[in-house]
Amino acid sequence: MTVGSVSGKSILVTGGGSGIGRCIAETLVAGGATVTILGRNRERLDTAASEISAAGGPGTVHAVSADITDEEQVAAAVAEVVERAGGLEGVVACAGGSETIGPVTQIDSAAWRNTVDLNVNGTMYTFKHAARELVRGGGGSMVAISSIAASNTHRWFGAYGVSKSAVDHLVRLAADELGASNVRVNGIRPGLIRTELVAMVLDSPDLSGDYAQSTPLPRVGEPEDVALLAAFLLGDASSWISGQVINVDGGQNVRRGPDYSSMFEPLFGADALRGVVPQE
Repeated sequence: MTVGSVSGKSILVTGGGSGIGRCIAETLVAGGATVTILGRNRERLDTAASEISAAGGPGTVHAVSADITDEEQVAAAVAEVVERAGGLEGVVACAGGSETIGPVTQIDSAAWRNTVDLNVNGTMYTFKHAARELVRGGGGSMVAISSIAASNTHRWFGAYGVSKSAVDHLVRLAADELGASNVRVNGIRPGLIRTELVAMVLDSPDLSGDYAQSTPLPRVGEPEDVALLAAFLLGDASSWISGQVINVDGGQNVRRGPDYSSMFEPLFGADALRGVVPQE
């Protein structure tokens, strides 16, 4: 799997130690890019970098440890990438996650704030400091990994879909502002992608069956499905594409979001799922 149009480019991938982020890094290295993967878990990053290097390919991979919710750490990480690689031409903001599940009426407010901080502020810090270098270098491409939860409601997912919707708007805002400096900004909304994080979904007949009913294409998505689009958006072949947020979801966006009632009803109760909170 090679993508020649990223050859020689210096690209930063946050959340590159596992899952979709790691697959994106692998694809870019196979295409000849100089890739830096960033995350909080140094051991996981080093393992990923070692395994990606061992797989071969014309590109190279390095690891930088940083917490994207800490702006100073993000700025320092970007500076380290620029110093090592001699510049920066691309960035994939893949790091994200969620600490909230459950009905709106019962959401833990601290967990909500943490999720917004990770997905919204973390992506903003990444774009803010990476874009400065792309502008100085004469242009480049930034890609944010969003979620189908941003376009199709996922009931009882708390802050996740809401914060990913904010990421989608950030993509369009940054694309509008930075186009004058030849910086392109796009987003990708993955659907159900086969990673360790969704193993419980794939193992559940109720949940996997519901996803099958709501997805036109009859298979589960693979990390490579997202990685190949990310590589295209980072490469020269997409030089007149900006401000787009593209679903990679087997067509699920034309139907509906998943039904997680079989998982959440035992946890919260049927009344809670429709917003009922007992009076104290």
